[in-house]
Amino acid sequence: MKQLLPRAWLTRGWLACLLWPLAQVHGLLVRLRLLMYRSGLLPSERFRVPVIVVGNVVAGGAGKTPLVISLVRHLQAQGLAVGVLSRGYGRSGQGSLEVRPETPINESGDEPALIRRATDAPVFVARKRPEALRSLLAAYPASTVVVCDDGLQHYALQRDIEIAVFDDRGVGNGWLLPAGPLREPWPERQRQGLDLVLHTGQQPAFEGFTSSRQLADHAQTADGRQIALSALRGRPLVALAGIASPESFFGMLRTRGLTLAKTIPLPDHHDFEHEDLSAYTGQTVLCTEKDAVKLFAIPGLAGLELLAIPLVFSPEPAFFVALDALLRPKLSQLPSEHGHQTT
Repeated sequence: MKQLLPRAWLTRGWLACLLWPLAQVHGLLVRLRLLMYRSGLLPSERFRVPVIVVGNVVAGGAGKTPLVISLVRHLQAQGLAVGVLSRGYGRSGQGSLEVRPETPINESGDEPALIRRATDAPVFVARKRPEALRSLLAAYPASTVVVCDDGLQHYALQRDIEIAVFDDRGVGNGWLLPAGPLREPWPERQRQGLDLVLHTGQQPAFEGFTSSRQLADHAQTADGRQIALSALRGRPLVALAGIASPESFFGMLRTRGLTLAKTIPLPDHHDFEHEDLSAYTGQTVLCTEKDAVKLFAIPGLAGLELLAIPLVFSPEPAFFVALDALLRPKLSQLPSEHGHQTT
């Protein structure tokens, strides 16, 4: 029987094929932009401390922030003074700002606030990463390494180590935006300086390091009290999530034996308001840590039990071995006043 449609239409979808010309233009612009930065036609700044960039090649969240938190804790355990940079997606301003415990979420963004709370490391946000790094080093001159949350495609900041994060989507249909999910050509991007690939899902689509993610054994209240998840079993619960993949959070809750009477999937970085929860007065509402940094700040929610469930994220040990091997030579080049010695 004669094939009526081109093979690409069958394997990638008719809409993706209609958008393919735009994806080709996107690819040309991406390559041209990278060439202009590497040739010096566009300015790119290098700083005196090693910079580790954690980012996505695919659009949407893939687990960058949990990895950043894990990286910062790993480096802190080695006695390194770690700083963090972020654009602060969804924040009201664009200039450089240090994220403090008292900083309003609309000024910092939810992910920078979560990183600050989880690591106690200095976190600076700015639309332009070099501006954020200048502010960080001015305030914390003894910093020995900087981790940049997102920014893989922001070449105005030179980096020493690049880490790309993938979830179970892999590279999708393999096409660039808008015909597919890719921000940059793959695997071409892998050959252009990318150092490490980490998969955060359960089914890696190609070679790279793996990781595990599971919920903690407890939930946490706004005042820091912990409640065992086992104590919540058998109760009808409401669960909400304003993250890239809400269903993954709901699935992990069910895996822990919890009964979800209602689930509320919301867009990533959702701006919560009192009305989002007013209908659940008298009930127990579960959320992610990322959502909690916004929800716990909303006044007048005393009528319900709001609990955040921490995520335990762990890259495989070999990932940290590879990271340390890449970072060690960079640290050995730091001036002596940083007070760090490599072994």
